[in-house]
Amino acid sequence: MIYIGVTGWGDHDSLYPDQTPPRDKLKKYAGHFPTVEVDTAFYAIQPKRNAQKWVNDTPESFQFIVKAYQGMTGHQRGESPFATKQAMFHAFKESLEPYIEANKYAMTLFQFPPWFDCKRENVEYLRWCKKEMGDLPCALEFRHQSWFSARYRNQTLEFLKEEKWIHSICDEPQSGEGSIPTVLEAIDPNTLLIRFHGRNVHGWQKRQDTDWREVRYLYRYNQRELQEWADSIRRLSKESQNVYVLFNNNSGGDAADNAKEMISLLDLTYEDLAPRQLDLF
Repeated sequence: MIYIGVTGWGDHDSLYPDQTPPRDKLKKYAGHFPTVEVDTAFYAIQPKRNAQKWVNDTPESFQFIVKAYQGMTGHQRGESPFATKQAMFHAFKESLEPYIEANKYAMTLFQFPPWFDCKRENVEYLRWCKKEMGDLPCALEFRHQSWFSARYRNQTLEFLKEEKWIHSICDEPQSGEGSIPTVLEAIDPNTLLIRFHGRNVHGWQKRQDTDWREVRYLYRYNQRELQEWADSIRRLSKESQNVYVLFNNNSGGDAADNAKEMISLLDLTYEDLAPRQLDLF
């Protein structure tokens, strides 16, 4: 099955024309898409009561991709609120229980930063992370180009396979070592993740700009680009049973529209979406 959605459910204005209050947005979101990335988990490990509410707000077949907490992937600045890494991972795994119990947990996404390059100590840390997560399905996304350089590409793919990581394929700007190429390889026969970050090459690395985070994902995919990807998604869906596709290009509010266009291009129909309120006219 191909699941298409976006990252987070709060900032997609085209889905909420009636100024839906934040507490009700996921219910409406689930009338459009069958999956979502819980990006708030990156900033803070969410209390189980939040996950339970989100589980209750979505249809039975809805699937959550939970982004790993920033302290787990080396993004965190300053002191950690946890005494040890083990305590951090334990708290994160506990936060997943409502999704798991409801059969709505698709995977955890470990997205590593641009400075996490391909070297022995980082490979060992990835092994440690996978061991800590146990049998829970986890996707791995790099941001440093070295992992897919000519020297390490095949070894990286073999490592993903051996350690049972789900491959997170990216479409993103190509702007030096802080970006990775699109590697169309389905490593796990059960699950694959594809994430669309846009192609705003000029905004991708400008961290010194005050509005960097607002413009980084400012990009709208055109029909030709989406059609090329639709062909690739069809092929990959023959190699991996469940393909999750997330659009993250939302600096300009384009992610939800592009996700709907992809659903149309792939001629997908989801039977178990949440009921949508019909317009008056």
